Order: sequence, then structure tokens, then C-alpha cells
Amino acid sequence: MNNLDNDIKVKLVKEALSSSERAYSPYSNYCVGAALLSASGRIYTGCNIENSSYGATNCAERTAIFKAVSEGEKDFTAIAIAGHKRGEKPVEYAFPCGICRQVMAEFCKKDFIVIVAVSDEDFKEFTLDELLPESFGSDCIV
Repeated sequence: MNNLDNDIKVKLVKEALSSSERAYSPYSNYCVGAALLSASGRIYTGCNIENSSYGATNCAERTAIFKAVSEGEKDFTAIAIAGHKRGEKPVEYAFPCGICRQVMAEFCKKDFIVIVAVSDEDFKEFTLDELLPESFGSDCIV
């Protein structure tokens, strides 16, 4: 697993928690924030953005990744994710959905760190390979 300084992990978690407050989630009332660390050290944030046509909804993780890619970044180290019901504090870990895991597999190495957080003192970390074993990405396309 990548060695990531604990101060950086805490900073990512705080950014994810802050981003969750900007979520547009009038249908689920579940707010998710993400903070993505690029290899260059820049942090890109994202929140979930819902739509009345549910298929047009975008998760926080993909919002952060797409924002970074649209600005020229394609090498990532870690992401922190936090989610909660609107108006409440997080009480459980918010894991990335399958589509987000697949998007991560497109741009991230197997040792990419995924941090799921309840607070900046209560979080767990996994590698992408642990969350999406036997995955395929752009390196598998012939």
C-alpha cells in the first residue's frame, strides 16, 4: 500500500466532509463528498449531483476524478469519501459504488488508497485492489 502521511489523510477527510455539504441531493437526501489527491499533490474535490432522471446522477468520486482529468491530471494517489444524511453528521462509512470503482480502475493503480470516513478521527483505508479485485482498466485493452 502507498505510504501516505497521516496528516495528508486527515486533510483529505476534512476536504471530503466539507465537499459533502455542497452536494445536490434533493431525491435521496444523502450527501457525499470526495477529495482526490493527485500525484502532483493537488487536491480535487467533488460532491454527488443528483438528477430527476436518476441515470444522469453523478457520484462525488467521479465528480472529483472527472474534474481532475478535465484539468489535465491523470495520475492519482488517494481519495477520501464521506457521506451522511442531509442535516446530520456521518455515522457510517460511505464506500464507492461499483461504477466509481471502475472509473478508479481506469485512472488509478491497484495500490491507490481509498479512505472511507466518518470523521477526521474515524476512517479506514483500503487499496483499490482490495475494493475491486481482479479488475480491468485501460492497461488491459489490446
